[in-house]
Amino acid sequence: MAIAAGMSDKNTLIQPDKGQPAIPIHLVDKAGLDAFVKGLSAPQRAALAAQKFEGDGYSFAILPDGDSWFVVSGVANVESLSSWCMARLAEALPAGTYRRAGGEPGPALHGWLTGQYRFDRYLSKPSEEGARVLLTKDVAAIEPALAEAAAVALVRDLVNTPAEDMGPAQLEHEAHAFAKAHRAEFKVTSGDALERGFPMVHGVGRAAARSHAPRMIELHWGDEKHPRVAIVGKGVCFDSGGLDIKPSSGMLLMKKDMGGAAHALALAQLVMQAGLKVRLHLLIPAVENAISGNAFRPGDVLRSRAGISVEIGNTDAEGRLVLGDTLTRAGEEEPELVIDFATLTGAARVAVGPDLPALFTRRDETAEELLKAGEAADDRCWRLPLFDGYREYLKSDIADLNNSSSNGFAGASVAGLFLDRFVPEGTDWAHFDTFAWRPAAKPGRPKGGDALGLRAAWGLLKGRYG
Repeated sequence: MAIAAGMSDKNTLIQPDKGQPAIPIHLVDKAGLDAFVKGLSAPQRAALAAQKFEGDGYSFAILPDGDSWFVVSGVANVESLSSWCMARLAEALPAGTYRRAGGEPGPALHGWLTGQYRFDRYLSKPSEEGARVLLTKDVAAIEPALAEAAAVALVRDLVNTPAEDMGPAQLEHEAHAFAKAHRAEFKVTSGDALERGFPMVHGVGRAAARSHAPRMIELHWGDEKHPRVAIVGKGVCFDSGGLDIKPSSGMLLMKKDMGGAAHALALAQLVMQAGLKVRLHLLIPAVENAISGNAFRPGDVLRSRAGISVEIGNTDAEGRLVLGDTLTRAGEEEPELVIDFATLTGAARVAVGPDLPALFTRRDETAEELLKAGEAADDRCWRLPLFDGYREYLKSDIADLNNSSSNGFAGASVAGLFLDRFVPEGTDWAHFDTFAWRPAAKPGRPKGGDALGLRAAWGLLKGRYG
């Protein structure tokens, strides 16, 4: 199964500029628009006016130039381009070869690539539109841009694929393909061994059909002498809510509940491709939260790998259960840093909306690194608190913890505090509560599965270990 096919021609979309014929793209902002217009011919000014171009961001016009033509596009600031400032052009211009006039596209390479992403696996007649190729003289920027765009495409492909074709077995297949490509160690724990070693992962996934049986996926890569970094991703391939069943409207997008696993796989791919000097430990608990006669129940008490007992207040709070066992396993290797991704709480979306991953860290300096890396990569995050005063919301009368809060307050923070109990004390840990989905399209970011927080985390890892 070739997942990362949504941008199969990505390597042709950016090419070194060797002076080959190309259509010029002039980027202008509001401050420079008048000077640009003065340099145009009368027919060009007429064409610009006819297209009602006023230099707004993402707007563009096509102007005649003898027997050819060129493009003018509005940006917020020509001196500080964003990842997305040319993405609309990549989506809307005719197929062909282009170059930025008077400068390099810089960070806009990313949006040029991601703007041409298509998920057409299930279309009987996929679009046959040609590619828009962008030239750059900054040859050193090409490979990093391609790698990051491919990682984003991987997240999108995995999340967009329906649960019938993206169950625990398919996640295992994808991880195994990465392990084989990068000569990494690979291990899968399932069946009785899963029940003994990862009892909460088994408890959540045991009601699924045999073809979607739960498993723990682990990959080890890199020199054992290098700093240990664990990357964890929630792999709930479909979430019915369990016996605390979701309404149909709440279940509609639950194919994306493995978005954390998709982010973890994509980040691990970036780490291995770049050859970062780390000992990588990738962990994905892959389950389906299904309903059957042996589903775990509200009021049950599950044992965890850490020995902590957990009362089930809500079977729809299953993501924190599978992550609890997984974070315990990650901690056993004594990592220097743990990063986890999860589509964990609706409360995070209420707090910060769909575009901002909620970020939780124990250390202020780690939060600052991630926030700065996110801003630099146009992948902003927003930090929420791990406030000790809310730990009492997870008290149980009969067990060490309850998996569900006793009230509706601070849901994202309370979920983070639940996870905190399973991360070894003193470990540097960052938790992304990400939506992994675009409810509406934006330039370079189509509606559907998307990477949110991925480039921020990658920026931190490059800064520390690159």
